[in-house]
Order: sequence, then C-alpha cells, then structure tokens
Amino acid sequence: MSGEALLKAVRAGRTVEAAGLLDGMTDGERRACLPALKELRKELRSAPWNAASRVAHPALHAAGAACHTGAAGAATWIAGVDMRWSQASPGVLLHVLGDRETDWLADLTHRLAARPATSRVPFALLSGLVALSGCEVPTTDAYVRGWLEHIGGSWHGGGTVVQRLRKEPHVSVMVTALFESLEVTSQIAWLFGDGPGSWYNALAELSEEGALDRKVVLDACVARLLRGGAPADQRVFLRLLSSLAPTRDEERERSADWTVLACQAAPSVAWYAQSVLASLALDGELPSRQLAEMSSGVLFRTEKKLVRAQLVLLGKVLKRDPSTADVLLPAVAEAFGHEDTDMQERALKLVERHVGALPDSFDVRARLEDLSADLSPGLRLRAQRALGIEAPGSASTIREEALPPVPERARLAPAPESVVELAEEVSAILASGGGVAAFERALDGLVRHAHRDRDALVEALGPVVARCWWKDRDPSYPVVDRSFRESAQGLEVVLAALFEGVGMETLHAAVQQGPTSGNCHHSALSRALDARLWEAGHRLRTDPMPFLLATPTWDTGLLEPDELVERLTEYRRLDARPGTADFAQALLRVRRDDRATAEAAAARARALGSPEGYRLAQWLTAEGPLLPTSRRRTSGARVLLELGELEEIQGLFPKEFRLLGRPLTVFKDHWYCRHWGVTDQRYWPAVVPGRRELVAARLLRDISTAAVKDSRMDAAMLPLLAEADGTAGEALHLCLAYGLGARHPEDRLAAVDALLVLAARGQLDAGRLGSDIGELVRRGALKKSRLAESIRTAAATGAYATVWSVLLGLLPALLADLAADGAGGGAVRGLGELLAIAADCAERSGARGDLAHLAGTAERHGSSKVVTQARRLRTALTREAVA
Repeated sequence: MSGEALLKAVRAGRTVEAAGLLDGMTDGERRACLPALKELRKELRSAPWNAASRVAHPALHAAGAACHTGAAGAATWIAGVDMRWSQASPGVLLHVLGDRETDWLADLTHRLAARPATSRVPFALLSGLVALSGCEVPTTDAYVRGWLEHIGGSWHGGGTVVQRLRKEPHVSVMVTALFESLEVTSQIAWLFGDGPGSWYNALAELSEEGALDRKVVLDACVARLLRGGAPADQRVFLRLLSSLAPTRDEERERSADWTVLACQAAPSVAWYAQSVLASLALDGELPSRQLAEMSSGVLFRTEKKLVRAQLVLLGKVLKRDPSTADVLLPAVAEAFGHEDTDMQERALKLVERHVGALPDSFDVRARLEDLSADLSPGLRLRAQRALGIEAPGSASTIREEALPPVPERARLAPAPESVVELAEEVSAILASGGGVAAFERALDGLVRHAHRDRDALVEALGPVVARCWWKDRDPSYPVVDRSFRESAQGLEVVLAALFEGVGMETLHAAVQQGPTSGNCHHSALSRALDARLWEAGHRLRTDPMPFLLATPTWDTGLLEPDELVERLTEYRRLDARPGTADFAQALLRVRRDDRATAEAAAARARALGSPEGYRLAQWLTAEGPLLPTSRRRTSGARVLLELGELEEIQGLFPKEFRLLGRPLTVFKDHWYCRHWGVTDQRYWPAVVPGRRELVAARLLRDISTAAVKDSRMDAAMLPLLAEADGTAGEALHLCLAYGLGARHPEDRLAAVDALLVLAARGQLDAGRLGSDIGELVRRGALKKSRLAESIRTAAATGAYATVWSVLLGLLPALLADLAADGAGGGAVRGLGELLAIAADCAERSGARGDLAHLAGTAERHGSSKVVTQARRLRTALTREAVA
C-alpha cells in the first residue's frame, strides 16, 4: 500500500507528501517502487510540455533518487537530462537522501561531481552532500564551476567576495582547483568582475593575510599563463598576477617562466613578461646569456611592438656593458629575418654601432654573416660593409622567380565497377563532399548500376542512406518533397528517388517546371546542375538511362568530342533515349578548341542520323566557346559586372540552360538567394568549362562581400576558378582583387593561391589586377592593411617579380592620392607597408625603371615609414645592375 500511495503522491506532484512516505520505507520497499517510477518517467518523456502530468516531475525526481539503493543508479537518476529543467529542490533531495550511510553519500557526491558541468547538478546539492558525508571536497570542473558561481553571486548571503571566501572552509583547495580547471575558464572573465570588490583584489588580499599560500597562488597563476588558452582567459590570469604585485625576489625566482612567456605567450602576457625581464636586465640581475636566449624568441615574433621594445632593451644593455656584444649581437641579428624591413634596419643599426666591441672571434662574426643573408638586399650590402665582408655585388641579390607547378588536367577514371565500391564513394561524398571528378563518377555510377541491377544497388546503398535526413520521414509531413522541389541537393535527390523517398509528382514537376525558388545571380549555374540531377532521379524511376552522356573526360569538366560521339553511338545501338538535360550539359562540356578534331567528330556525329547527332555536329562546327560582352557598374563601394546576352546558349537548349546565356544585371534578381554556404558551388565551373568568366561574374558579388561586408569563406572558390579552363578576364581579376582584400585570413590565402596559380599558368594580367585593386581602394571597398598581408604572403613564396608587376599597376594611383592629399591623412594609412613590400620585391627581382609619383614621395621631409620605404624603393629601381 505504501508503494501505491507513493506513486499516487508523485503523480499528483505532492513532493512533501512523497518525501514523508519515503521516510518510513525500508530499502526493500523502496526498490519495489522503482519499476513503477521508471514507467512513470517513460510516460512523462513523451508528454507535451504543457501537459498537466508535468507537475509530477519534481516529486518523481526526489522519489526516484531515494528509491535507488545504489549510488551509481541514484546519480544517473538525479542528473537525468529529461528532469534537468523540472527537478526537486536541493533541500528536498538532501532530506530524502539524508538517512544513507556516509560512505554511500560520499560515493554519490563524487559521482555527481564527476558529471560534466552541462549536467547542471545544483551546487547546493553537491555542497550539502559534502557536508552530510564529511568527504573530501571534489575538485572536478562541475564542482569548481558551481563553487565559483556560488561565491561570485551576491544572492545567497550578501557581503563582498573576500568576506565570503573567508567563511569558506575549503578555500585553499578550491582556489588551487580553480587555477587547474580548464572548463571553468570560459566564464571566469565575467564572474571575476571589476572594482575593489572583485575576485582579483579578494585573492590578493587573502594572499597577503596568509589565508592563501602566496607562493602557491603565484605559481598557479604563472602556470596557467604558461599553459596558454583563449586571450580572454589569459587576460584574467594576467590581471590577477598584476594584482598580486610580485616582489623583485619573486620575479627573479621565476625568470625562466618569464622567458618562456615573452617568447610564446599571447601578446598581452608576453608584453608583461618582457617588461619584467627588461627591469631585471637593466638592473644587472639577468645574465646576458639568458637575455640573449629570451631575445632570440621575442625577435622571432610578428608583433612589432614587442620586437621594437626588445631591440631598445638590447641597445640599452649593450651601451651600458659593451663586453656583452659577443653574446647579445647574434641575438640582435635574429631580427634580420623579420618580415618588416624597419625591424631589420633597427637591428642592423645596433650591429653597426657595437660590432667594433666584438672580440676577434671568428665564430661570432661568422654567425652574424650567416644571419645577414636574411636581410633585404639593400640592407645586406650595409651589413657586409659593417662586418668587413667583400660585397659580391648587387646582381647576387636577385632571386629566381618561384611559382607553383602548373595544375594539369586529370582524366576521370571510369565509374566504379561494383556496387560496394560505388557505395563507399557515395558515402564519402555525402560525408565530406568531393571534387568534380568524384561527384561525376558517383553520379554516373548510380545511373549505370540502377540500369543494370537496381535491387543490388539499393542493398549496397542501404547503410549509406540510413542517416540521410530524408530517410524514413513521416509521410504526413511533406518536408522532403518540398525541399527537393526547391533544390536537388547534389546526389541526395538521386538517392532519394532510388529509395522512393521523394514522390514521383515532385520529380516530374521539377523536371518539367524547374525549382520553386526565385532567380538570383547563381540561378543559371545551380538550375543547370539541378536539372540534370532531377532528370537522373526521374529517369531512375521511369526509364533508366544506361549511362550519362555528360560525364566529363577531364576533372575540369571538359568532354572530348570523340568520346561523346561514341556514347551517342552506344545509345543508338541500345535504342536508349538520351536525357534532355544530360545532353544539353554534354554540349556545353564538349571541347571545341581543336578545330580539326571537332570537325572530324562532327562528321561522325552527323552520320549517326539521330537528332542528337545532328545537333552535336552543328554545335561542334560552330565558333566557340564564346563569351558575352561585359560592362562595369558601381554599387556603393563595389565595382561589379553586367553581362550581355550569349545567343549560342539559347535556341534549342532547355529552358534551365538558357539562363546561362541570358543577360546578367547588377541591380536585379538578387533579392532572395538560397545559395549561401551551398557546397555545390565547387561544381559550377564544370557546368560551363572553358567559360569561367561566366562563373566568376556570377560569383563576383559574393566574393566582394568578403572584403566589403567582412563575410567569411566567400572567396574559397577562387583557387578553383584559377585552375578552371577558359579566359582569365575582367570578372576573374575583379574577384581576385576583392579576395586579396578580404577580411578573414582564410579568404586572403585562397586569393593568394589563385594569384600564384594564374601567374604559373601565364594567365595573370598583373597590370589589370593592380589597376582594379587601386580603383577598389579609392572607392573604399578594400583596405590597404589587408592587401599588404595578402601581397606579403604572395611575395614570401618567392614570386617577387609577379608581386612587383601587380604593385607596379597599383602604387601609382595610391601615390597620386598621397600627392593630392598634401599632408596625407587617409592616403598614408597602410601605404608604408605596401611600399616596403614593393621595395623588397624590386630588390629581389632586379626591377628597374621609373614609378609615377614615387620621386615626390621620396623627397618629402621626415622619416615616416611611407617616406623611408619610398626612398628605399627609388634606390632599388635606380640602382645600376652589376654585370
């Protein structure tokens, strides 16, 4: 009867009554109640959130915890996900568990504390169990996080943080655990607070009072900084370290730690460590060899502020004690390899000033000579004179142009012969995508095997599609058909058609009418691709094709004419009906640049006597591939392109393909676009191989967004466009210009890769690219600082002549703006970096000649970076070459 009463009280949500009934039960009676409680829990899981039965949750939570006689089961019940948002209060749980043995409670405590912090086990429950059991306080992430929130909150008892910490019996253990916890750091920044009552001052005050071991806290703080982590977390521990105000003795004891931090830590932490070591070094308390070791690491960093401060420190130490020159000058020379020539020159000046203090040591001078090879060519000559080395002449400074290998077309392998191999390839494409070759082979394989043995194909693909989003969907919800009606979603629609996961009405409507979504700049490419996929899915269910006509010969999407004629011949022999979209795609892919081959294939196609043969013959003998006329238009800060009509992709082409030849406008057809983040973009160049300008023009607005609106990964297509076939014209160069000025490094790297590939293929119009960049900078679409990062990266690969040729087209416009602006203003910002890269490229490539407006900039007064680098560039361009 007690079990029935308990279940009735729980169902009614009477938690107090249920707790009273549990008090009088034995362990056996509690275990007997457990099956009914589990059934009730299962019932409540499927109940709507607004159901009246939900009132039972808190009582059920408490009763289930009490009826588990094993600590593991009780912990699992208490931390259950389904009860997390409607559970018994910690007070009730402590009451119903309070009669357990202390060892059992200690086991439960540590099991609950070991749960992830996301389990949200209340800290009041955990701390209450610690008090009941008398066990050691847990130091898990969940417990530490709860303790941190408990102390940091003012709702539970008032007072300041330091006052609450003084009352904590385990404060020393918990503070140590706080430093060691990795999971808690994400919330430390906002919980530590600010002002006199913050955690920083509280921990510092307790350390001064002796409530906390000051050495332990200092060591823990330094250890966390050495461990690294997110910059926000590092700032917390750095601020705490500053609050502790280490004494000179404490700083000296940890000089090795400061050295590591100065060389490897986040900039703010490195700056602090550098300042500590600088103070020690200037007071003569840091050995010169340790200073040299620290300098080698700091001077290797990219942060100019740190490098500059380190060079200043080394200069002061060398001036105070010239005898350290043999130890410190090789460390100074580590800055010879810095990417910024200003840093190189600062380091060289130090060497020039103190090289006379070097002893007659061959090893030190040899080391300096070796490091001087990393200097820019102009500075290297100065270093050779300072070290007394006979200069071999400026001609030796010219570097051979280094460009990546030219990408070569790869012939597609035949479709997989077995359904097992095909299933593996389809699984890989669904999981992580693939290039044109993998996609086309898999698509052709699906069509071929569905024609040969559909049942075997379905059996092999069963495990592959088991986790597809459309598999086993409730037929009462038309989400699958609606989704596939809007987009084919790559191979998904073909697989769904094969497994009858999409309706025939949907496939028929898609083939006949196209997608339900509106037009945008990408629609011409996406609809052509989708039309072929919808057709393949529809034909699988109605009239399977023996194979696809449009499967390319090469991974760029090109199809050899002889191969297409052979496929049409086989279709004629099998009396098979070609797919309309498939044949249209084959026409766009067939290669026509070799006129003799094309005309011979046309004669064979005409001899077939089929409509497709006559159409192919007509296509092969026509002029092509053609590109439409283009016109520049401005939209805000952007420069975009409009395309005229391309008449040859009209006429007998299906309507979904005729869009490829329709005019492209800037101010229309882009209000709605469903293609954000679509992975099928990688296949678009293969829709119109040999005409990548059509693709580039339709992607231009997206790629410009990476620079103008700071979007991410919109320039990822640039390397694929650079490797594609066809003219590299105005659209592609504008895309490249936007990519080089993109906000995010991954987009800029993609643009640099594309730049180098085009240069390697001899398709880069450097003057056009430089002019486009200059125009976009003037309009405010590109920032010079971002361009400098991209151009420096390209130059660092060894493509000095290529980068110089781009800068040759860019710099005159920027220098003209500087001359017109008088004092400089916005025209100066970032220009010094570009001039420095230009000077380096000119020195290393042996460029000579004149650059418009450079002389006026070089003759300006002052020693700003713009003026200094302009003078350096002028010197490089006017230096006589040594025979």
